[in-house]
Amino acid sequence: MSATITNSDTSNGTLVIKPYLRLSGLEPLVVRPETNFLNIGERTNVTGSKKFARLIREGQYEEALSVARQQVESGAQILDVNMDDALLDGEKAMTTFLNLVVAEPDISKIPIMIDSSKFSIIEAGLKCIQGKCIVNSISLKEGEAKFIEQAFICKSFGAAVVVMAFDEHGQADTKEKKISFSHRAYKILTEQVGYDPQDIIFDPNIFAIATGIEEHNNYAVDFIEATREIKRLMPLTRVSGGVSNISFSFRGNDVVREAMHSVFLYHAIKAGMDMGIVNAGMIQIYDEIEPKLRDLCEDAILNRRDDATERLINFAETVKAKGKVIEKDESWRQGTVQERLSHALVNGITDYIEADTEEARQQYERPLDVIEGPLMDGMNIVGDLFGSGKMFLPQVVKSARVMKKSVAVLTPFIEEEKKRLVAQNGGQIKSAGKILLATVKGDVHDIGKNIVGVVLGCNGYDIIDLGVMVPTEKILQTAREQQVDIIGLSGLITPSLDEMVHVARELKRQQFDIPLLIGGATTSRTHTAVKIAQEYEHGVVHVLDASRSVTVTGSLLNKALKKNFLAEVKSEYEKLNEGFRNKRPVKQYLSVADARKNKAVIDWNSFTPVQPKQPGIQVFKDYDLGAIAPYIDWQPFFIAWELHGKFPQILTDEVVGKEATRLYEDAQVMLKRIVNEKWLTANAVIGIFKANATGDDTIQIISDTGMPVHLEFLRQQIKKAPGQPNFSLADFIAPDSTGLQDYMGGFAVTTGGGIEAWLEKFKADHDDYSSIMLKALADRLVEAFAELMHERVRKEWWGYASEEHLSNEDLIKEAYSGIRPAPGYPACPEHTEKYKLFDLLDATTHTGITLTESLAMYPAASVSGWYFANPASKYFGIGKIEKDQVEDYAQRKGWSLEEAEKWLRPVLEYDM
Repeated sequence: MSATITNSDTSNGTLVIKPYLRLSGLEPLVVRPETNFLNIGERTNVTGSKKFARLIREGQYEEALSVARQQVESGAQILDVNMDDALLDGEKAMTTFLNLVVAEPDISKIPIMIDSSKFSIIEAGLKCIQGKCIVNSISLKEGEAKFIEQAFICKSFGAAVVVMAFDEHGQADTKEKKISFSHRAYKILTEQVGYDPQDIIFDPNIFAIATGIEEHNNYAVDFIEATREIKRLMPLTRVSGGVSNISFSFRGNDVVREAMHSVFLYHAIKAGMDMGIVNAGMIQIYDEIEPKLRDLCEDAILNRRDDATERLINFAETVKAKGKVIEKDESWRQGTVQERLSHALVNGITDYIEADTEEARQQYERPLDVIEGPLMDGMNIVGDLFGSGKMFLPQVVKSARVMKKSVAVLTPFIEEEKKRLVAQNGGQIKSAGKILLATVKGDVHDIGKNIVGVVLGCNGYDIIDLGVMVPTEKILQTAREQQVDIIGLSGLITPSLDEMVHVARELKRQQFDIPLLIGGATTSRTHTAVKIAQEYEHGVVHVLDASRSVTVTGSLLNKALKKNFLAEVKSEYEKLNEGFRNKRPVKQYLSVADARKNKAVIDWNSFTPVQPKQPGIQVFKDYDLGAIAPYIDWQPFFIAWELHGKFPQILTDEVVGKEATRLYEDAQVMLKRIVNEKWLTANAVIGIFKANATGDDTIQIISDTGMPVHLEFLRQQIKKAPGQPNFSLADFIAPDSTGLQDYMGGFAVTTGGGIEAWLEKFKADHDDYSSIMLKALADRLVEAFAELMHERVRKEWWGYASEEHLSNEDLIKEAYSGIRPAPGYPACPEHTEKYKLFDLLDATTHTGITLTESLAMYPAASVSGWYFANPASKYFGIGKIEKDQVEDYAQRKGWSLEEAEKWLRPVLEYDM
């Protein structure tokens, strides 16, 4: 946990610039705490690439640009340029090449790292750079005076600096030297030169290991441990290094070198390494390294065995002899290109899709024929398998990823063809129909919508996804401009239901005649029939889940089926509507006064509230995701993927077990990366305050400032069996009339920080599977975070259950004492009390969570609620309430009756 860097943008109304490393080419690169490891492209370095060196020596600068372009396309976020060669005029070469680079927008969009051991070459490069670059490097090897002089020049050009761990006596080869040299340079740069700490990057020297020289065995450990200490001592600075140095002893053996790089980075990044000069093509996924090789590399890198070097060298010889470590089943590669494309689609294999797509394009007359032929044939197989229950949603999403990558290869050729075929209908791809999808205004949840989009896309539909929080005007305007065939609306929170009604009314007012699909967790067939279908006569259909969406859209867009399908839906909805309107309540309700007389009875005379050990507000920034992950409840994860069953039994289920296991394994791989590479940021704020019930359904909390805050709750009104109380949350706090000082808590947690950058990356990679997986895991992590924080509140900070010892299964079953109900959920279904919760905790400042106009939390992976400690407290649902309580609630809140009915609509017993 760390609270060193605030996430607040404002302080007392004044803009606060966060202390992040900010770089730029044509585009900015802001290195935030949640930013993943930055790859610095190493191939535009004459000492790191024979090809690049040859091109520069021969004066073929234009061709050398292709090396830079390839680095950018391969994912380099910073481009390292080095012209240190005894046969080159380094200053001229650097100037010539950088002047060409800045004229190429697809290269110069990323920041440049000017890399040289000669400061005159660095200075020449600085005069060519646009944006904010990095100088690599300066050091103390020529003494403090020279170091300060060079640092002032770099600062005058606005450059960040890499500081090498050298001093007047040589390079730092031990942990202690790496730390002391870096700290000495830091004090000079910040105190004498005026550098901001965030513009300082340390390179504590990565040296080759496994050389056969015993003194070299601990070099990797020294770098990793020095990195950890540097980040502790100087937390705003960054750490970089030349990763390929670590494997220098194994030149010519790429299998071993790739494994060494991956293992080294795995441990160095955990220690705080932020960036590195690395060939992205020579990095393996840590979990996919052959286990024996991975263990040998870890033995050498972590210096765990005296014979680690010898064992790794012996293994390297066997790898060199074999040429490879793992033999994959590649027999399917012997088939025709059509068969290979089909196999890749059905099995979700992306390894060869670009090459196979290009091969197919060469065989067909038009690029569109590849889509309409082998690709659609493969997706038809996917659709048939999904429809028959032989394939499950996670597999379909993987297939969609393959399809999108293939279409991305063909798109430039299709666009070129369109220009030539305007007279022939513009060369359009045949589409089963055009469908617009949107999460309605005020709502940020979209996992279900995205899954529907993927499934429909796999069935040939053209999907226009407007994203989340989409206003009605934009939905209708886009529908008209794009001439869509169907509009699909999604929402999770209850205010979204009203927004959907508004969309239906606007469709009618603006005289649309296209069907409207309704989906989302809070929607239902009955609500759709009673509230939405009544507002629009051209087809309103509730879609239960993604698997039903194909059937519904197929029926709506088939001219022969549409009329009868809509007639059947209309007839069904009319019956639901009539049944709802004419129902005779089987349930009886008490007046709100009588319900209050039947409140929960607690013997306050024999109850002593536990005084919190740590009252007030506590803030937690960048909480350890590794500590959160063990609290995950996995069952809802499978439900999100439409795989139903109890966990872990679902993994061995006869029907879905195989795919559930595969999905779970994929989730574990991504979860490990999320934790180890800090893809997401977890922030939390909790508060424990003095509180007393001051009315039948009102609690007064004393905030940190000493101001009273009145919380308004609802009460069950349904008539209960004798001896059963009508609950309100206010029942669980000691009334002020008892003279007892009671307490109540609140919390807001999120694991959504940093997720947008990854979602954009997956979108650019046409990878819906990873995108949906990440969102589903972020949702699981935030619920786990809420569980973890509640446990720590009970045991540590409040301490009313300090001796509690519960398993994760017990926590999932809510076997603990006390509850944490959330505004908007069954025990307190009215969302606007969330404003008071957020004000009490200053939740937006402390966690970064914001509230939409409909009271949804953003990021979506966020949870907030109240803490009740009373052992009598329990979870319950308010159920339906009568008009007298609505009027009472409106009076307590200072609302009109209409405003109260708007926010209480989901629990109203009567029809407005």
